Amino acid sequence: MPLIELSGIERVFRLGDSVVHALANLDLSIEAGEYVAVMGASGSGKSTLLNLLGLLDRPDAGRYRLEGRDVTTLTADEQARVRREKIGFVFQSFHLVPRLTAAENIALPLMLAGVPPSERAKRVEKALADFGLAQRADHRPDQLSGGQRQRVAIARATIMRPALILADEPTGNLDRATGEEVVHLLESLNAGGVTLILVTHDASLGSRARRRIVMQDGRKIIDEAL
Repeated sequence: MPLIELSGIERVFRLGDSVVHALANLDLSIEAGEYVAVMGASGSGKSTLLNLLGLLDRPDAGRYRLEGRDVTTLTADEQARVRREKIGFVFQSFHLVPRLTAAENIALPLMLAGVPPSERAKRVEKALADFGLAQRADHRPDQLSGGQRQRVAIARATIMRPALILADEPTGNLDRATGEEVVHLLESLNAGGVTLILVTHDASLGSRARRRIVMQDGRKIIDEAL
């Protein structure tokens, strides 16, 4: 059974008098443990696809099954629970809470899930060590480098041990060397069994995946193993 199965997905936006088909009759199947790069020009539908996979948006038509469960029919609260438990997000702009320390940002998903404080502290301490952030635990985002902020964001995205990581231009705000470090980190998580779906404009980054999907006008025009 695929981890992700999309059937006949449509997503339509109305902009004034015009209608934009951000996703058009899209079928897609992704197995657990895959490493997939989603590419395409701006407006091709790749970010819409990522938002839909992350349950941040709903399709206008079609079905999305995650681990065999039709998640398109869930209520907003049920989708939020699936998002919290199954999906980790890594964004270009980090999306850390400015007033919280690195440790507190990482702990946030555990708090929202009601994980007891003692278990929470153990898991955060391990994450800080695993991601090379132990010396930065009490630093706020504005006291961290770009690479450190992205490592905090990845630690937060994976603290709930999700089955799926969705990364939207994760190296976009980083220099080449720091971006390489972040990509290696994501790839090591994939090597441990986590499914990694990466949206990128960077051809060299996209070529590192084991499967490449190219979007154009809301449609999948290339889907190939690398």
